[in-house]
Amino acid sequence: MSAPAALASTIRVKPRARRVLPGFTLTMGLTLTYLGVLVLLPLVALVLKAADIGWAGFVQVLTSPRVIASLQLTIGAAVIATAFNAVYGLLMAWILVRYDFPGKRIIDALVDLPFALPTAVAGVALTALFANNGWYGQWLEAAGIQVVYTLSGVALAMAFTSVPFVIRTVQPVLEDLDPQIEEASATLGAYPGTVFRRVILPAIAPAYLAGCSLAFARSLGEFGAVVFIAGNLPFKTEIAALLIFIRLEEFDYPAAATVAAVLLALAFVILFATNVLQAHWQRRTRSS
Repeated sequence: MSAPAALASTIRVKPRARRVLPGFTLTMGLTLTYLGVLVLLPLVALVLKAADIGWAGFVQVLTSPRVIASLQLTIGAAVIATAFNAVYGLLMAWILVRYDFPGKRIIDALVDLPFALPTAVAGVALTALFANNGWYGQWLEAAGIQVVYTLSGVALAMAFTSVPFVIRTVQPVLEDLDPQIEEASATLGAYPGTVFRRVILPAIAPAYLAGCSLAFARSLGEFGAVVFIAGNLPFKTEIAALLIFIRLEEFDYPAAATVAAVLLALAFVILFATNVLQAHWQRRTRSS
């Protein structure tokens, strides 16, 4: 046998993997079309509408006292809601994964209720519960604590609608975590707190960070659940989303687009920073 024939006989042609989806060109084309028409095009239209008033008008809208007050309230309440969800969401995900108890399936299903429930219904329900004559509000009122028409009420509504993001991002990671790693750490003498800090937390950190970021972004744009419990008092409990709605009713589209563009930029910065931190954390984990 000649050398080329012998070489050819030793070369095995790897069979092409069978694809479930259509070819790359068609799939990528459909994906980019969907992304451009339903996501990018509205965002571009929003930015262009905000740019109609020019840089001077943009600054004038953003520096108005009412806009500044609404943005401060929205961002502050979103930070409070995200901090609460970061603790509560992690605890709930831990309980659902690590413990078996009666009614676990029901509680697991109720976690997704804020996703399925119309936000306006959630706002009405929270207002009825925490009003001065509500089931919870009457006891809080006796203790001198007011929730409705305050910053606490706004943060409560935001936390209610965004907590599933933290739970549902951390829960599958905890389920896939190998328990033998924790058992090995305990065998080596590590305390439970050390095992959580050195073993569990690094494993769930990327998903945990993503869930908190999504919860914060959702809180920034929340409208239906907040509008009822906030009271919508200018300079006090008026959120940015409501101010956008008011400007639209006044046919002041550039001003509405300006405030919306600021919220969009904040959400984009948060999500971009989260992706960067996740990539850095994963590289650090692989190298250690």
